[in-house]
Amino acid sequence: MKRFRHRLASLLMASCALLSGAAMAENGVTDSTITLGMSAPFSGPNGIYGTEMRESITAYFEQINKGGGINGRKLELVSLDDGYETDRAVANTKKLIHDEKAFALLAFYGSSPTTAAMEVFSGAKVPLVGTISGAETLRNPVNRYMFNVRASYANETDAIVSQLASLGLKNIAVFYQNDGFGKSGLDGVTAALKKHGLAPSAVGTVERNSLDVAKAVEAISKVTPQAVIMVTLYKPTAEFVRQMRKHGQTPQFMTLSPVGADLLVKELGNDARGIGISQVMPYPWNDSNPLVREYRKLMTTMGKQSQSPYYGVEGYAMAKVMVEGIKRAGKDLTRDKLTTALESMGSYDLGGYRVSYSTSDHNGSRFVDLTVIGNGGKVLR
Repeated sequence: MKRFRHRLASLLMASCALLSGAAMAENGVTDSTITLGMSAPFSGPNGIYGTEMRESITAYFEQINKGGGINGRKLELVSLDDGYETDRAVANTKKLIHDEKAFALLAFYGSSPTTAAMEVFSGAKVPLVGTISGAETLRNPVNRYMFNVRASYANETDAIVSQLASLGLKNIAVFYQNDGFGKSGLDGVTAALKKHGLAPSAVGTVERNSLDVAKAVEAISKVTPQAVIMVTLYKPTAEFVRQMRKHGQTPQFMTLSPVGADLLVKELGNDARGIGISQVMPYPWNDSNPLVREYRKLMTTMGKQSQSPYYGVEGYAMAKVMVEGIKRAGKDLTRDKLTTALESMGSYDLGGYRVSYSTSDHNGSRFVDLTVIGNGGKVLR
């Protein structure tokens, strides 16, 4: 009887130890895998944006996994389509955290969708690395679980306005998307113009996922602007440029990085020539840049051909930040350790492109490069 009791006690102690260990294990982390979640548009007019990011991320994760993973754990990506719709992005975030048990999140898309989703992932204390947004709502005040990888819209619009002002242009209008993305860009343009003693000469809007630009064209055409700064995505941008030119308007058109230079060229053809675009990633055809060189080599090795290299490079940069953060967090991986590790990346060089984080600054980067679409649709610096 004593021997039976002793064995029973030993079994109970072992079971309790196993249960305790299981309870302590972080969601999304096993001895062999780390599950990461992504919500972005993979369908609809903006589906190419999410697809490009996902392809470069999965290619990089595959490379990491072939090398043994991180501390013996392979990276797995669960990606959900939100169609660039806020409600779907929020629902996806909940599903990724609660149903898919994602350890952390990366590569979200859009200002309004990510801002709304931030309430969910920060409430669950799950970090997100990277989103296609430069909105201030994702930067100030600092949210411990939101890590930006790109420059802000304020950085982009300041560079654009400074360039236009240096050319002596003063009659500058704004065409923007009527949501968090567009309004954040409008705020950036307005603040930048104020530094030069100017204000928008006219404004026009378009709804998200819409091509109805008629009212915007009418309002902006009335002032015959010297330049128009467009805070819109590629399809409404292309439609607006076409309609403005039909009205005999030939301003200097400028737009922000989310537009996707290659996609705009495909949509507009030769009519895209002369449009200026601010970029927040290194020039993706410059093999002298280590980050770009690595990205291009990886995609070639994987047999993938990018349709929008700027988005591909950005997805690659997000993936590299995530991997570095997980490595720094150590073998006993927790979300809190990952968050702390990311905040320790005071100035991390991804390869000619640096990100910087601290407990008081999650902006990541302030890099902005101005480009223009030249003959044949080539993006020129």
